[in-house]
Amino acid sequence: MTTHLVWLIGYSIAQLALGAWISRRVKTSSDFFVAGRALGPGLLFSTMLAANIGAGSTVGATGLGYKDGFAAIWWVLSAGIGSLLLAFWIGPAIRRVAAAHDLRTVGDYLEFRYGVQVRTLISALLWIGSVFILAGQLIAVSWILNVIAGVPKTAGCILAGVLITVYFASGGLLTSAYVNVVQLTVKLVGFAIAIPFALNAAGGWDTLRAFMPTPTYWNPLQSGESGLVYLAMLGPAFVVSPGLLQKVYGARDDRAVRIGVGLNALALVLYAAVPVLLGMMARAQFPDLPQPELALPTLLAQGVPAAVGALGLAAVFSAELSAADAVLFILTTSLSQDFYKRFRNPGASDAELLRVTRLTAVIAGAAGVAIALVAAGVVSALSIFYTIMGVSLFVPILAGLYSARATSADAMAAIIAGIAVVGGWRLFLDGKPISGITPPMGGLVAAILAFVIMHAIGRGRGSGGDTGGVRARP
Repeated sequence: MTTHLVWLIGYSIAQLALGAWISRRVKTSSDFFVAGRALGPGLLFSTMLAANIGAGSTVGATGLGYKDGFAAIWWVLSAGIGSLLLAFWIGPAIRRVAAAHDLRTVGDYLEFRYGVQVRTLISALLWIGSVFILAGQLIAVSWILNVIAGVPKTAGCILAGVLITVYFASGGLLTSAYVNVVQLTVKLVGFAIAIPFALNAAGGWDTLRAFMPTPTYWNPLQSGESGLVYLAMLGPAFVVSPGLLQKVYGARDDRAVRIGVGLNALALVLYAAVPVLLGMMARAQFPDLPQPELALPTLLAQGVPAAVGALGLAAVFSAELSAADAVLFILTTSLSQDFYKRFRNPGASDAELLRVTRLTAVIAGAAGVAIALVAAGVVSALSIFYTIMGVSLFVPILAGLYSARATSADAMAAIIAGIAVVGGWRLFLDGKPISGITPPMGGLVAAILAFVIMHAIGRGRGSGGDTGGVRARP
């Protein structure tokens, strides 16, 4: 058994123990879903940033940096820009609505604002997309275990799924918020220590800056498949991601949202170059890796001193686990609140709902493992989630918050048009850009146009349509 593996096993046991200890404070479904709406700026910041620095922004972004170079910075930078909009625009507004009407999921908000049809459609799409992002986190953990201990991908995905499911199911958002503080600390310390050692092993900054395996390797706007195009896919998704919005629901007031989520956005902007540069350092040392997403675990396991590598791998491991529990949060709340309580048992008691929620965590974890076993890699799995969330949720949530005239028909038109365009684009054009326009861009434009057209038709008929819920701006 390697030193790196011993460290990770010990670290995993410690996280399980911490989660079990905190779970004793979880007495009601409100504690589980929205942490009693008591999260201050510090806990909100840590749980948001811990969720956002996950497989995509560590193993995935490093792999993109390895393959495409500096333009991969837009993978995380786009998330930071979207988070700024969430902190100062969408977050405070939707938190007030959620607190005033005891809303616990994005599905609750959509039904409150538009009606049950919109809630049902989004909940189904949400489940499909979220299983893919959970799979991405599990794949990232499997790459780590493969590099340091030769664990096959199948076994690695299963082990990761079990670990994440056990500690999340114990306490939901309340447990995650406190465990995320530990995970975030390990991430920041681990990466801060690993970077100078990795840079030195790559020959220093001057050597790295002169490293040009492709002509556009240092182009910050476009290189390979990476570049500014990520802004259309990730920016909207980080404004309306259900997992992030439900964390905002747990904030105690608007100030906590602005400070906690705002600091999270700033941290993402500052962090954006870190995984990209690590990927470029890895390519300088290990130019012939069979899979770009092996770059980060390989660099930490073989390219730096053992003690530094162990801490760095613990940081990456923390990143994947914290992001995975955020996704489990989306999946469990969607199944228990949006489907079970809404359709199967509306009169479910608080204790029964908590039991069902923990059971759905196990179901969701198993589904994530199943997808991880057949998915190609981290970035490909995450891209599906971000695209679905951006084109389906961005328009309905913004319109619902800031237009009292937005109707259920308007929202349905936007959702269906956005998903149809993205699905058709991938089916018939293999997802390839047309004149620089990518599927997420096309889907978002289609959603906006469909909303505007349907809204104009409704107003032309003079009915204004069914608002399906709230009839005044929050």
